[in-house]
Amino acid sequence: MNKNFFEIKNVDFTVGGKTKVKNVSLSIENEGDVICLLGPSGIGKTTILRTIAGLEKIKNGSIQLKKKILSSKKINIEPEDRNISLSFQENSLFPHFTIEENILLGAEKNKNKKDKKINLKEIIQLLDIKKILKKYPHEISAGEAQRASLARSLMTKPDLLLLDEPLSNVDQSFKEEIQVRLKKILNRLKISTIIVTHDSYEAFYLGNKCAIILDGQVKQFDDPYNVYHFPNSVEVVNFLNRGILIPAKVTGENSLENKDLGTIKGNFIKHYPKGSNVKLLLQPEDLEHDDKSNLKLEVVDRRFRGTNFIYTLKTSSKLLIPVFVHSHHVHQHEVDEKFGIKRPINIDHIVCF
Repeated sequence: MNKNFFEIKNVDFTVGGKTKVKNVSLSIENEGDVICLLGPSGIGKTTILRTIAGLEKIKNGSIQLKKKILSSKKINIEPEDRNISLSFQENSLFPHFTIEENILLGAEKNKNKKDKKINLKEIIQLLDIKKILKKYPHEISAGEAQRASLARSLMTKPDLLLLDEPLSNVDQSFKEEIQVRLKKILNRLKISTIIVTHDSYEAFYLGNKCAIILDGQVKQFDDPYNVYHFPNSVEVVNFLNRGILIPAKVTGENSLENKDLGTIKGNFIKHYPKGSNVKLLLQPEDLEHDDKSNLKLEVVDRRFRGTNFIYTLKTSSKLLIPVFVHSHHVHQHEVDEKFGIKRPINIDHIVCF
């Protein structure tokens, strides 16, 4: 028997007769868990949300919530009977109602539910929308409208909350704070949620699990740590853009060799026979700065990110390697200077393809 709170099993997601994402299997194991769908624009993430909400039908597989089939080849529960709330990326507020009236519509819809106690004042405070309650949708910013729509969706007390780029219009300076508040709300209310986002940092913070959707398929579905540190394909590495793949040769059980960097040691995630030519995933945190080292690389770019610098270093064979360095390090190297890399190079997890 299926024990998952929510499950998609072997579903092709289509819109207008065109298949967007094939043979999808995803699940929310426990009530209150959050999964994030990551992928480029137009790949089909919103189509998945619309189908879960009942706005699109499926021809194969099944979608279940709380052990009840919502969608299959023969079954299609109407959207209003699913107790699922879908918050779209674009403004979906009723224009002739104030923000407060819009939010109260959500509360009115499910006023007889007693299984989830949702405090309106708490939602208003956490989403920082008190000052706009008496305004109309045309009088507020796009970011404020997104937060108001989110408040209305939460007040419906759904079994499953679907959020399509919920913070895309929120000012960058305020986004991280709202992410913290949103996570606090979802954790406290134990509302199972599926979030569509193109921001990997947002997905890694909010999601218990992340699904990477590329080329019409779910390429990887795992917890955020594993998605980042153990990507299962070159496609996922390239999409996340958190490192580079460099050529190397396996020289032993825990070592390999790159002609520019020399010996690299660590624990292989997958076994490769000695002598194998591989592509090694090198992430910005894998290399350490050490100006006393005899391994010197040329600085071709330096980006200040507050707590750290990201240096781009060029090797003798013209590989471009990103390296994180804390912003308080003593010597801030300029472009064209030489940058020392600590030897021996040790990487906790050696990921190769």
